Amino acid sequence: MSSEIVQASAEVNGLHMEWLEQGTGPLAICLHGFPDSARSWQHLLPELAAAGYRAVAPWTRGYYPTGVAPDGLYQSGVRAVDACRLHETLGGDRDAVIIGHDFGAGAANSAATMEPDRWSKVVMMSVPPYSRFRPALFDYAQSRRSSYMFFFQHPLSEAVLPHQDWAYIRGLWADWSPGLDGSEHIEHFIESVSPTGHLQAALGYYRASFQPDLRSPDFADWDEAGVDGPPHPTLYLHGRADGCIGVELADDLEAELSPGSRVIVFDSVGHFMQLEDPALVNKVIVDFLRAG
Repeated sequence: MSSEIVQASAEVNGLHMEWLEQGTGPLAICLHGFPDSARSWQHLLPELAAAGYRAVAPWTRGYYPTGVAPDGLYQSGVRAVDACRLHETLGGDRDAVIIGHDFGAGAANSAATMEPDRWSKVVMMSVPPYSRFRPALFDYAQSRRSSYMFFFQHPLSEAVLPHQDWAYIRGLWADWSPGLDGSEHIEHFIESVSPTGHLQAALGYYRASFQPDLRSPDFADWDEAGVDGPPHPTLYLHGRADGCIGVELADDLEAELSPGSRVIVFDSVGHFMQLEDPALVNKVIVDFLRAG
């Protein structure tokens, strides 16, 4: 193993950002989703480090100890800009790779599409390109799975989520990854949204997705950049037991991605695959990144 995991920070894109990192070599930036934190990458960071990467997992904007966005923006495009500016801050080159899960998958897609020369490969997990996801919201099964997204538009959600020891969040984890004991990582999420303003920030990701007045037109091109897959070889991973995003959204996806891409559906895992079966998932990711 190339070192121990350490925590570091810097100002990135006008925002105080903190991250976990391990190893030396080309950058491998890992972006978490909801309701999660940078610590969900605790199993992948050592494997990336051992494979010769400088593996970096930030708490994304609004997730403590990263700061609340000073501009109040949480749209997909500005989160992609954060990833590119982090690459720049850390002195990355075009050998860097970007890995994203859930909301992080969309940000990775947009970052790679808007500034493609920063990256060599992309890994997206559990949420496909928006060209697949957006139409699925009109399908009964997926709109039912995604009902929480619409609830989060209402201010009442800010009171409901922490009620009864965050029972709503614990329920999402249980529904999305049946059989996984996610209690440790739920606590990490709670730590990341408990300081004043941070829960509203996490919900701001969803609100900016549906409410145009919460988005700046300065990032409109970045927002739309993630509609299709990135122009790089891309690995897309999905769990058949995912209770958040239907596995049918991965059907025939490989034909829509760039040459050299792969789509793998794991029969044994759900939404939080990097925690359910890290040995399997990590090996697939590292093998893809190492392949010529």
